[in-house]
Amino acid sequence: MNQSSENRNAHAPDNIQSGDSPAPTPVPQRVRIALPESAPYVTYTIIGVTILAYLVQLSPLGDTFVDLFIKSNADIQEGQIWRLLTPALLHGNLMHIAFNMYALLSFGTSLERHFGHGRFFLLYVLSAFAGNVLSFLLTKADSLGASTAVFGLVGAEGVFLFQNRKLFSGQFRSAMGNIIFIVVFNLVVIGSLPNIDNRGHIGGLIGGLLFSWFAGPLWEVEGIAPILHLVDQRPMREVLIGAATVVLVFGALALWGFVR
Repeated sequence: MNQSSENRNAHAPDNIQSGDSPAPTPVPQRVRIALPESAPYVTYTIIGVTILAYLVQLSPLGDTFVDLFIKSNADIQEGQIWRLLTPALLHGNLMHIAFNMYALLSFGTSLERHFGHGRFFLLYVLSAFAGNVLSFLLTKADSLGASTAVFGLVGAEGVFLFQNRKLFSGQFRSAMGNIIFIVVFNLVVIGSLPNIDNRGHIGGLIGGLLFSWFAGPLWEVEGIAPILHLVDQRPMREVLIGAATVVLVFGALALWGFVR
């Protein structure tokens, strides 16, 4: 037997009346989650040390200082291997250091917050090393400048965006397009100018890409809405593997430069 409509209504939930349409399905809401932040003091320290080095270059000790730390293939082949790092502290003129420090500030402040202080410092040093090794192999002229390391930061930014692209949703394509434009413009347009060590730039870019691919942060969202937070899933052993990979690859290239 069918129940009467009166009985059916008696068993209906209090908030739904007979004949009313079902409650609408909730629409998923976009949640904004801030990436972890901390003061980028390593970036500021590198900028401060580099500016201090430039002031020494302007002093009466400047010529001696540059001669001691510039990338000089002949001196490197004699065993002065610190020259595979120290050229990142030197600059040819005020515009040179201003451009590189502006680029370092632009990319370094955000990358350091994402990578953490220690991992960012490794990224900067290894990118400078990789750039100067490739310059040692392929460029006979002396060279100097922080752009080897800066190109590594640009490459690391690209890897970070790609590996965490799900977090950036609609911003990923435009951000990645901007990174590609910066790389192509600097390698093709700026790199075609006289006295530009493009091979050093390419080496720094490769070093930054290689390190970040293995060692860059992998953010995962954890928690229950609306209380959500990001956790870096990258284990420390992979960070060490990334650093070791850059050292071994470019160390082997440097060794080849000694014996060829």
